[in-house]
Parts: sequence; C-alpha cells; structure tokens
Amino acid sequence: MRIEEPQRRRDRAEDVALFRYALVREAADEKLSSAERGRLVRLLAQATHTGPDGTPVSVSRPTLDRWIRTYRQGGFSALRPTPRRIEPRTPAGLLMLACDLRKEDPSRTAAHIATMLEASHEWSPSPRTLQRHFAALGLSRAALTGQNVAFGRFEATRPNELWVGDALHGPVIGGRKAILFAYLDDHSRLVCGHRWTHSEDVLSAEAALRRGILSRGVPATVYLDNGSSFVSKQLLRALAVLGARLVHSKPRRPEGRGKVERFFRTVRDQFLVEVVHAEIASLEVLEERFVAWTERVYHARVHSETGETPLERFGKLGPPVIPPQSLVREAFLFSEWRTVTKVATVSLFSNHYEVDAALVGRRVELVFDPFDLEHIEVRYMDTSFGQAVPQKIGRHSHPMARPAPGPGPRTGIDYLGLLEEQHRAELATEIGSTRYAELGDLEGDGEER
Repeated sequence: MRIEEPQRRRDRAEDVALFRYALVREAADEKLSSAERGRLVRLLAQATHTGPDGTPVSVSRPTLDRWIRTYRQGGFSALRPTPRRIEPRTPAGLLMLACDLRKEDPSRTAAHIATMLEASHEWSPSPRTLQRHFAALGLSRAALTGQNVAFGRFEATRPNELWVGDALHGPVIGGRKAILFAYLDDHSRLVCGHRWTHSEDVLSAEAALRRGILSRGVPATVYLDNGSSFVSKQLLRALAVLGARLVHSKPRRPEGRGKVERFFRTVRDQFLVEVVHAEIASLEVLEERFVAWTERVYHARVHSETGETPLERFGKLGPPVIPPQSLVREAFLFSEWRTVTKVATVSLFSNHYEVDAALVGRRVELVFDPFDLEHIEVRYMDTSFGQAVPQKIGRHSHPMARPAPGPGPRTGIDYLGLLEEQHRAELATEIGSTRYAELGDLEGDGEER
C-alpha cells in the first residue's frame, strides 16, 4: 500500500465532504420545521447509502445531526474530514516483487505468490490484497495470457446462462434496408429478443435487448461481436446495472457465434424468402410477420441439434424471473460524464445546464432518457444531486434518436400474412399471459432507436 500524494488526499477529503453534503443538504435547510427535519433525518438513518469508496454504509442519526450542525456553522468546507497520518501496511518493495513473480509466470495464482513471499520474506500480504493489486495494474492472469473467454463448441448448460447477439441485413422496406437485431439463448436456441430497424446503432441493439429481458429474464452473459452498435459504453452500463456480463469476440475470431449465424441462415431460408413475395411496406408490418413466424414456426419446431423445440428446452426449469420494470428503465438510461465548470454548469450535446455549486470541478455522471434531454439527473459517486436546470436547450433528443418512417398500407394474402393471422387468433384465445409482441421498447416507443 503506497502513501497517498497530497493531491490524492485532498481529492479523498473532497469526496467525503460531498458524500456528507449529499446526505444532509435537504435536512440542513433552515426553512424546515423541527418535525420535518426529524422525519428526513430518521429516513436517512434507516437507509443504506453508497459511501465514498463505493461500499454500502449506514449513518446514525447523531452523526447526521452533527453533520447538519457542522454544515450550518462552517459551510461545505467544514464537512471535510481532518487529515490523518497513514503509514503503509505493505512495503512497496514486497508488492513490486509480487508483480515480478506474476509477470515471470502468469499461471501463478495470488495464493501461490503469497506462499512464495512468506517463504522468502517470512511475511506476505493476503492473497486478496495481491489480487486487488494485480487487477489495478492490469496483471490479472486473464490479461497476461490473453485468455479472457473462450467459446469453441461450447453450449450453455441452462437457459439464460448465455445470450449471443448479432445483426442481420435484410430486404429493402419502405425504401431503406431493414436490419434485424436478435439475441439467441445459447442453451435452447430460443429467440429471446429481436427488433427490425433501419438503423444499425446502439439504440436499436438496446431496444432488442430490452424486449428480450422484459419477456425472457436477465442473461448471465451476453456475447457480441465488435460492431459499432455493440461496442458501446451505454450497452455496458445497461448490462452492469442488471448484473449481466458483456463479452466481445476477438476481431476476426468469431468462435462461439455459430448458433446465431445458423439462426440467421434459417431466417433467410424460411422467412426472408417469403418476404420478397409479399408486399410489406413498413417495418411495423415486417415486425408483426416476424413475430408470428418466430412463435408459430421457429419456436415450435424440433431443433436438429437439441432434439427439442426451443420453447420446450427454454422452459424446462420453469418460467424465467423478470426484473422490475423500474430496474430495467434505470438500466437503459443513457449516461455521459462531464466536468462541472467554475460557474457550476455542464454541457451535453450543445445544451447547457446548471448543477449544484458543490460539484464545481468534479467529474459528474449525467443520466438521461435519450429521447428527452430536458430532464437530466446529476450523480456523483453514485449519489443523486438532483435534476440539472436547463439554461440553453438546442437539442431535445440524443443525436442517434431519429423518428421512424410512417407505416404503409398492407396488401395481399401470403404465407407470412397467414401465419400472422393464425398467431393473432391464438393470442386472442389466451388470457393473462405476457406476450413478446405486447412488450414496448424504450420510452417513446413510436420512435426508431
């Protein structure tokens, strides 16, 4: 453990002060009555908060009262903790030796390196301390060996263990090429989530993923390629909030993607071959036909490799656990990081907002719906500092959020149209069940992602 530099100590003190300020800023308002303040403080004392170091903490009522008095007497600066002298517990030279041992042979575990250090120096940090140190310096075994994840002829052992996603370029619909985003459950081959769109971007990829999560549950891992629509901090944030892992295949090494590619071949051979014989004038009609084909044909047909239908194999362990809609909404909000100016403002896509003056000079997270840039929540260290106040709004939605083309008329009777009619008739006889086709996208569902 190394001695912190003066600037790092000052930053730490500032973070602690901001944490304390975020908790007591409302309760410290002199306009509140004693009863109102007491209710606020009791609620704060009962809740669990995210501390400055990211760990859950509870704060007692006496402590909150003391912070309120301190803030009233000395302002924000009085909330900074008193500096302490901290001596390093682990000699720097010993940590450097541990790093050299890991570099010499990446297969050595942290526990084994701790044993070697204890044998040579009669003392060693704990394996967990070494693991944290290696991770911070990029010396994990996976990073050094380049073997983060390997999917060869792998098959997930249970539903929702692994989803594989990709995009398929389809026919021209409404004068523009249609693109299918789809996520396939690796174990059952079930199509968990999909969306037809005209834009190959992260909003479309997220819309398909959100549909799948709301109907099939949260996957443990999502495996994607390195396309621009999948390599996105927004997608990474969404999965992190939901507790899912995002893995990308290596460039020019598509191992583990064979199942979704095989599904796309089925789409071309059995669905798109009929699309050319139907007059499908809009993405809306194409989506309805695809849902009908997926549910009535693909999901109901025995798969040649599993010997079961995708729907049966997916449901063997019972119905999936669907996360709360509030959590899903939070996950698919967009997030951008900005540094607050000296006049307590931030800018986002040429818009300007005013934020809490206590955040001056800090790097804050702006969380927002991509279709509504007038309402921006400001967060610092996982603590909300309220809504940013718009000062100058020139753009009302994210640059990628574009309106969808209007639906065209339906004409003709064809195979896909017959499937759709049968699918609708089947839905009409079932009451109370959640259906994929009924699920909405992100807020502003009538707009294209």
